[in-house]
Amino acid sequence: MIRSGQILFLCALALLMVGVLMVTSAGMEIEPATAEIPVQGDGGLTPVTMLSGRVGIYMALAMVAMACTAFMPARLTNAMLTPSPRRVWPLLAFGVGMMLVVLLLVYVPGISRNRNFSSRWIEFPAPVLGSVSFQPSEFIKWSMLGLLAWCAVSAGDRLQKFWTGLVPLLAALGIVCAVVMKEDLGTAVLIGASGVIILLAAGAKYWHIGLLAPAGLAVVAAGLFTSDYRMRRITSFIDPYADPAGDGFHIIQSMGAIANGEVVGRGLGHGLQKFGYLPEDTTDFIFAIISEELGLFGVALVLFLYVVLLSTGLDIAKNERRPVARLFALGVVATIGLQACINLLVVTKLAPTKGIALPLISSGGTGWILTSAALGMLIRFDRSAGETTIATENVEPESDADSEDIEEPELAAPAGALA
Repeated sequence: MIRSGQILFLCALALLMVGVLMVTSAGMEIEPATAEIPVQGDGGLTPVTMLSGRVGIYMALAMVAMACTAFMPARLTNAMLTPSPRRVWPLLAFGVGMMLVVLLLVYVPGISRNRNFSSRWIEFPAPVLGSVSFQPSEFIKWSMLGLLAWCAVSAGDRLQKFWTGLVPLLAALGIVCAVVMKEDLGTAVLIGASGVIILLAAGAKYWHIGLLAPAGLAVVAAGLFTSDYRMRRITSFIDPYADPAGDGFHIIQSMGAIANGEVVGRGLGHGLQKFGYLPEDTTDFIFAIISEELGLFGVALVLFLYVVLLSTGLDIAKNERRPVARLFALGVVATIGLQACINLLVVTKLAPTKGIALPLISSGGTGWILTSAALGMLIRFDRSAGETTIATENVEPESDADSEDIEEPELAAPAGALA
């Protein structure tokens, strides 16, 4: 019988293959006039063309990362998942400190890169690829899940106490989100939402979270109203046709790509919006290109893969007996699900533009590799559950004949019973 981890792997692989295919198609540099004939430039969309390119290399690295975590030694996995009530606060402080150091790398001259009004990337030279851009917030997004899951379990019953249990964890989460929010509001909201889900699942009281929710919303509102380009995104979301050639151009072209796809699509490689009309067509708005070239059938396939991936991940979390592993698995599912929903809402003009990528599909080596590594951990959890089941089944039950040979010892009469 196929296990949940195997289904999870197949879904992740299928989504990565869709990502390689569509990013390669969206990144083609051919004239719009030739879009109606079979694509032949640079070898066309052949397996060799796709897998030998940059995105093909990133897919291979993502698979390696997934394999490394999926086949992590059991001793190492158990050590990572073992809670320690005595060390919870020192390790929480250390973890947050290391995350802040990583986040501040985007301000180091020489390696920081500014794109789309924000400094979210660091860039350094790499063999074969020439240069590699790394987004520290992607690393923090997954690291925070593991840290919160471990600390929440290690805190134990203290988590239900407001000042001595919940506040330190929420403070750590808030500090990290505040630093991330300076350059990337969408990722900060995503990290915060996933963190709150983990804390609630660990046993935090809802009304405790509710007491601090207004403060969190106020910080998000401040991040919106103090940024000119974020406010322009909101106004263009409300009425994109007020400035169709400026701030509203992005969302108008996205809706045009979706409309052009209709039911069966224009055909792979034959989309028109990618020829300079739709910005960020290989990253945040790759779903619009999928809609245009593959139509409703392609959209249904992508949504089906996400539904199966998320439901399988929830099944792994539900069957996991180790508390830290269960919370981490839930956090991974919540993060991927929320990220996919936010991206789809933006592309379909149901939410303002936020710069959130479509998991495992949008171009981005950092996102592919780290997301695959996180899913590999879920596969590792499922493998551990399978190994435990096999070990239990191999234990021979005690036969009735053996139990009959054992004489029950006589119970001594309690003192004072015999007078």
